This record gives sequence, C-alpha cells and structure tokens, in this order.
Amino acid sequence: MSAKVRTRLLWRWRRNPLRRRSDVVEAWVALVAGLVMAVGGTAAGVATADAVERPLLVERAERHQVPARLLEDAPATQPSADGSRAGRVPAEVRWKAPDGSVRTGTAQVPEGRAAGTATVVWTDGHGRLVPEPLTPREAETRAALTGATAAAGVGLVTLAGRRVVRWRLDRHRAEEWERAWAEVEPRWSSRGG
Repeated sequence: MSAKVRTRLLWRWRRNPLRRRSDVVEAWVALVAGLVMAVGGTAAGVATADAVERPLLVERAERHQVPARLLEDAPATQPSADGSRAGRVPAEVRWKAPDGSVRTGTAQVPEGRAAGTATVVWTDGHGRLVPEPLTPREAETRAALTGATAAAGVGLVTLAGRRVVRWRLDRHRAEEWERAWAEVEPRWSSRGG
C-alpha cells in the first residue's frame, strides 16, 4: 500500500488540528461496521446453514423407501414447452406399513407404468406416505445458499446502518459549517460594518 493511500485511509485516526469529533466517530463506525460484516456475517451464515441443513438430514434419516404396487396406470405426461417431461406423476399405490398393515394412497411414481407394476414410495416411521427427502448434496446446497443469503443480509443491514450514520454526521457537519460561516462571514464581507 502506497504512503499516499495509507495517509488517505488513516487521516481520521491521526492527531490533526482540522480533525473534527465527527471524523473520529465516522472512523469508529467504519471500523465497527467492517468487523460486524466480517465476524457477524460469517457467524450468521454458518449458524443459518447449520440450522437449515440439520433438520433436512434428520428428515432424510427418518424417511424410508418401501416397495409398493401401482393400483392404476400411471399416465404418461405431455412434454412441456421445452420438450422435457416431468418424469413422475401421481398415482394410486398399495404398500405395507411397518406394523404389517396394508395401506393405499397417492404417491409420485415414474410416468407410463402399468397397474400392478412394482415401484418404490417414501414413508415415515408410522408408514404414512411422505414426499421424497432431499439428497445430502441437495440439503448441503440449500443450506449453503441460505447461509450465504443470511451473511449477505447482515452485510447489507450493516452497510445501510453505516450509511445512515454517515448521512447524519454529514448533516451535523453542514450545520457546523453554517454556524461557523454565520460567525465569520460578516467580518469578511461589507455587511459586517
């Protein structure tokens, strides 16, 4: 870092007869804002990511794949505008619960399958149908994105707070200049007598 840049960055911290109290306050606010963004943003991101990922992994551990039979034909979906297919469609299925009872319900199954075909459905510990949980990779990605969003939110709120403080300091400095000018201007102009 060059001496000129260093001087520009640190002028509010050095003793200087032109340094105002508001300059020191602004320097401290900038320092605190930087620390809050670095430490607080990181902590918020990590805590949020952990709070999102942990329940998703627990959910995956509590859900189980069980064999099932289609009770009706699973319709083939029409291609979407981009030519892709959904791949899974709702259909009536029958499966055996952990207590041995036979149950029926509607689950997402591969499209185009005929009635009586074997398939796999997801159930909870009580044998109720549940949606397929996220894979560990998907859970990790969702947690990382949520954590990054939380960290960015802390950064944006901190920057907004710093901007408000600076705006107020600028208003205060302008008022100080007005008062000082009102005192000095009459001596410099013809209005002073």
